[in-house]
This record gives sequence, structure tokens and C-alpha cells, in this order.
Amino acid sequence: MTPVNVGVIGCGTISKIYFENLIAFPHLNVAACADLFVERAQAKAAEHNIPRAYGVEELLADSSIEVVVNLTTPDAHASVGLAAIRAGKSVYNEKPLAIALADARAMLDGARAAGLRVGGAPDTFLGGGLQTCRKLIDDGAIGEPVAATAFLLNHGPEGWHPNPGFYYQAGAGPMFDMGPYYLTALVMMLGPVRRVTGSARISTPERTIGSQPLAGQKITVSVPTHVAGVLDFAGGAVGTIITSFDSWGHNLPHIEIYGTQGTLSVPDPNNFGGLVRLRRAGEKEWREMPLTHGNIQNSRGLGVADLALALRSGRPHRANGDMACHVLEMMHAVHEASREGRHIPLTSTCERPAPLPAGLPDKTLD
Repeated sequence: MTPVNVGVIGCGTISKIYFENLIAFPHLNVAACADLFVERAQAKAAEHNIPRAYGVEELLADSSIEVVVNLTTPDAHASVGLAAIRAGKSVYNEKPLAIALADARAMLDGARAAGLRVGGAPDTFLGGGLQTCRKLIDDGAIGEPVAATAFLLNHGPEGWHPNPGFYYQAGAGPMFDMGPYYLTALVMMLGPVRRVTGSARISTPERTIGSQPLAGQKITVSVPTHVAGVLDFAGGAVGTIITSFDSWGHNLPHIEIYGTQGTLSVPDPNNFGGLVRLRRAGEKEWREMPLTHGNIQNSRGLGVADLALALRSGRPHRANGDMACHVLEMMHAVHEASREGRHIPLTSTCERPAPLPAGLPDKTLD
């Protein structure tokens, strides 16, 4: 197949792993990169042998670019994504797809009208750990799924991140920052959600940065830092999710899926590999399950590579905009449910993305 020309917008910290992985796919040609600070794009282009370094508008005007990989900060995901679509390019956004749900829907509507694709991180669900879990569920290893739990608890990034303020503003907090990994994994395994409820709070209105170079500066917290949600899946399962920046430690699993014939312990959905354990009805011990799929190292960019293959073949892509928008609506709805004290029916839905075939080599998706 003719390689798909890709342009990366946003050359910050996360771009390094994307560049390293994207250039390893023979069906991708990373033709250009761009940043608000052109010198940063030039440095990344030199580091990774990217032919062209641009300002953002220059990249969008390049007619050879077919897919924009949008690695900007969350507050720019919508504006850059919409600009890429208006420029006639498919787009793959880092998570979340947008901050405002209306912006995410505008991206999807604009792309459909123009015959373009929208993709969205995370793509960790394409890794060997979560794909092994999907296969076990599909193969009936735990019977019918009836419930799930998901937990992400720590004490926030101000102790280690060099500039942590944005984690406590709109579009972040523990639910919007890390929730996409957990919710996307749950949708991939169990399907879409029909309604949610939840409770959320800001536990400490002001935080003190402990990391350099801003140690001692104060952060005003404007988003909930402890969020507990209940998810009613369309297929009947009931899910519970807790995301928190208010915990100094815990002994909870990342994700567990409970079925009529067993329980599945799911690895960290922020990673591509990990330990998969199964305990079936009547068994007294957990069994470690061999991984049936590859791509267990940090493979960020798999979703972009899958979107590019889908562009050429016409099939649906797995890390797609409909699922990313559904996850975004869930996160907003949990916060809304807490404010209003009620269940929130979801207006969006999506299909479970197709599983990857077992046994494929790394960097292979079909």
C-alpha cells in the first residue's frame, strides 16, 4: 500500500515516543512536524529525521499531509482538530478528544461530512495485555460479565511534574486525565454505557507544588480531585470507577471484571502489557494467563497506525472518534450527576472496537 503521510502537531514531551513508534511502521510516512514554537519542531525534526518542520498553520496548509496527529495540550485539542478537518485532513487527537462535548461532536460531524476520519487516544487497549483480556472475555472464560471495578488513586502530580498546574484546571483532574484509559478499556471489553451517576469533590482547594522548578508555588484547584462513578452498561453489567488525586496509598486493583463463571484481573490500562490473572468458579487460586497478543512495550501510536491502515482499506479503525466521544460524555456525566444528584442518561454510544487477531507480530494490526 502507498504509505500514509502523517504530520505531528505538538512537539512536547509526549511526542518523543510517538515519533519513535510512528517511524517504525512501513505504511506511515512522518512527513512533517509543527509546534507553536517552531524551534521546538525543528529540534524534533532533526532528532527523528523528519523532513519538514513547520509552524502549525504551515503544516495544515501542506496538501500532502493526510493525517494530523494532534499532541497539543487538552485546551487545544478541539481547535487544532477542527482546523485539521477544515483543511481536509483526518485527525488523531491525544486524550481527551476535546474538553467540551460540543466540540468533540463538531469534530465528528465535520469529519463525516467531509469523508474524513477522527481517532483518539488512548490506544493502550490495542496492547497485548488488554487484548488478551478481551479474548478471554469473548471466549467465555468468565461467563457472562455482570460487573466491573476500576481504580486510579494517587496524590496528584504536584510532587513530581515540573509544571503541574494544568492538572487541576478544566479538562484535567483525575477523571479527565486518567479516566480515558480506564473507561476506554472497559468499553473495549464490555461495550458502551447507557447511563451513569456519581459523586465528586474538591478535597483541597489549594495545592503546593513540591517539584522543581516551581516548588512552593500554589495551585488553585478548579476541578474535582476525588471522583466516584457508577456505570450502567448497555449490555447489563454494572461498573464502578474511582479516580482520585487524594490518596497517599491503596491496595486496590487496576480493573477487575466479574462474570457468572469467574473473575478476570486486568493490567494497568495506562500500559500496553502487564499481568493478566484469571480465577474461575470453584478455583481457590488465581492463574496467570499467557498473553495472546504482542505490542506489550510502550506502543503509543498504534491507534494512528491502525487509522492509517483503515484509510487505505476502508474498514473501521479501532481507536475511533465515536468511542473517544462516548468516553468524554461519560466523564462529563459523572461530574454532572454529582452536581445534580441524579442518574444521567448518555446520548452517545459506540460499537466495541474489533479485537486484534491473536499471535500477530509487534507493529502489525491486520
